[in-house]
Amino acid sequence: MTSDPNIQRKESALKKLEKATKLDNSNSNQKEEAYELYMEALEDAGVYLFFEKDPEIKKKAEVGLGLTDSSLKLSDVGGLDRCKKLLNEAAILPIEFPHFFTGNRKPWKAILLYGPPGTGKTLVANAIATDAGSAFFSVSASNIVSKWMGEGEKQVSNLFQSARDEAPSIIFIDEIDSLCGPRGKDNENEASRRIKTEFLVQMQAVSNDARNVLVLAATNTPKDLDVAMRRRFDKRIYIPLPTEDAREQIFRWHIGETNLKKEDFQYLVSKTDGFSGSDISICVKDALYQPVRATLDAKFFRKNSQGMWVPCKGTHPKAEKYTLEELKAKVEASKIQLPPIEKADFDYVLASQKPTVRKADLEVYEKFTKKYGIYG
Repeated sequence: MTSDPNIQRKESALKKLEKATKLDNSNSNQKEEAYELYMEALEDAGVYLFFEKDPEIKKKAEVGLGLTDSSLKLSDVGGLDRCKKLLNEAAILPIEFPHFFTGNRKPWKAILLYGPPGTGKTLVANAIATDAGSAFFSVSASNIVSKWMGEGEKQVSNLFQSARDEAPSIIFIDEIDSLCGPRGKDNENEASRRIKTEFLVQMQAVSNDARNVLVLAATNTPKDLDVAMRRRFDKRIYIPLPTEDAREQIFRWHIGETNLKKEDFQYLVSKTDGFSGSDISICVKDALYQPVRATLDAKFFRKNSQGMWVPCKGTHPKAEKYTLEELKAKVEASKIQLPPIEKADFDYVLASQKPTVRKADLEVYEKFTKKYGIYG
C-alpha cells in the first residue's frame, strides 16, 4: 500500500465511487446511502486534485468533475465597477504591462472581498482568473482543516508554493474568517494557531515576491478576521447587495433568451430591492419552473403554427380538452411545448420569496467599510 497521502485520497475516492455505483444500481432501498458515498467520493477527489502536481492530469480531471468554470468573465458579473477596476489592476495589468510596475510601484498582492452571502464574491474571483488567464487555486476552510489534510500548515505552505511555481496565478481562499479568526479565542487550538501563523508568513512572502501571485479571499464576517490578517490585505473591498442596474443584468443573465420586455425587467428590479444575487438566482429558477407547472396542471391544449401542442385556456378558439397524460398518449412527448415565461410567473414566486439579508447585517458591513474598507 502506498504511503503517499494524495494517492491514498485518490484510491479512497475510487473505492467509494465503486461502492456507491453498486448501491445505486441495486434494487435495494439504499439510494440515500449511495448519494452520501457519491458526495464523499467527490470531496476526496477534489482534495486529491488540489494537490496533484501533474498539470495535464489536474486539468483533465477538473474538467471532468466540473471543478472549473472558464466561461465566466468579469463582464458577466453585474455591477461592482470599482471592484472590477481594482482586480484588473491587480491581476491583468501586471501580466500585460510588467514594465509599468518598477521601482516602488508594485501591483496589489492581496485583496479581501467581503459582504453579505450571495453577492457574487466567488463569482468575481472565478471571473478575474478567466480574464487574466492565470492558474487558479481555490480553497475553502473545510479543505484546509479536512481530516485528509494532515498537518494544515504544511498544506498552506504547499498551496502558496504551487501558486508561485505556476505564476501568474491567483489563490482564492473562501471563508477565510474560519481559518484566520482572532487569536486567543477559547475555541482556538494548537493546530488552528499553526495554520493561522503559516498564512500570515506566506502572505507576507507573497507581498515581497516579484512573481505574479495574487491572493484573493472572501468572507461574510470581516469583523471576525484576525487583526494581523486583515492588515495583510492591500485592499478590502465591500461587495454590497446589487444596485438596480446590477439586478437587471443579473436577471437577464439568469433568464437568458426571453420574450420579456425592457419594462418587465424594470418591474422585476422594482420588486427585488434588498435581494442578493443569489436571491435573484433562486427567484429565476423558481419562475422558470412555472411554465412546467402550468403544463402539468393544464386541462386544455392547442396546436400552434409549428405543429407543437401548448397549454391554453379553455376559451381559446383552438383549445382541445386534454390533460398532459392524455395528450402524451396521443402524440410524441417532443411535440408538447412549454409556454413562454411571463411576468406573472415572477409575481407568483415573489409573493412568497423575501430577501435573505437583514438590514441589521448591512449596518455591520457599512460600519466595517467606514473603518477599514472601500466600496466595490
